[in-house]
Amino acid sequence: MISEPFAVGVSPLHRLDPRIRLVSGAVYSAVVALCMQFAALAVALSLSILLVALARLRWGDVLKRLLVVNGLVVFLWAAIPLTFPGEGLFDLGFLQFSRQGVVLAAQITLKSNAIVMAFIALVATMPFSTVGHALHRLRVPDKIIHLLLMTYRYIFVLEQEYQRLIRAARIRGFQPGTNFHTYRTYAYLVGMLFVRAAERAERVRWAMICRGFKRKFYSLHEFKAGAGSLVFLFLIATAVLGIAALELGAAAR
Repeated sequence: MISEPFAVGVSPLHRLDPRIRLVSGAVYSAVVALCMQFAALAVALSLSILLVALARLRWGDVLKRLLVVNGLVVFLWAAIPLTFPGEGLFDLGFLQFSRQGVVLAAQITLKSNAIVMAFIALVATMPFSTVGHALHRLRVPDKIIHLLLMTYRYIFVLEQEYQRLIRAARIRGFQPGTNFHTYRTYAYLVGMLFVRAAERAERVRWAMICRGFKRKFYSLHEFKAGAGSLVFLFLIATAVLGIAALELGAAAR
């Protein structure tokens, strides 16, 4: 089952033109990814929090997504301060934490959270089919759009297929453990999943051909950039320029 928990809503962001949201999210994320000064990153994080608030999303659902990202960031905090060369900050026995490593890990943490929250507010608040149509209107090549849409659609189908295989194995008494039988069983499961994915892909291809698919997806909705979308574009452009100016000004000092 396709899960799009943020796509339905009546917030100001939900009503914006999807093309403007995609462009704003891409430009904003690129600028934030290039920032290295904590003042600019703090402003970016605050702006991302404001975007989530404007989207009127449940903070519990947003935090669940952030936990996944920060779960990976934790490993960076465990590795970068110990391996990044620089001035020693403090020692824990034979482990030495470098100041430059801690600073880099903090920068990555701020960047990743700001970018993920911005994408949740701007992109996850529309159905993925709308994302594909907006990309088409932005002149993105059709092959890339088809690949994105088909991948997103059928990754949930493959997940359901995997769950069926797991249930079938458990019904037959399979108990996972750290032994050769478990490794071999999971290898069989992965192999069977690839076989079933190939079979389903072939059936889907012929079904689409029978329905007259002409290598183009159509949408029942046409996009129109109203006054609200243009005002948002101006505001987000001003904010991005402000973050860039703050970054350049702090780096010059």
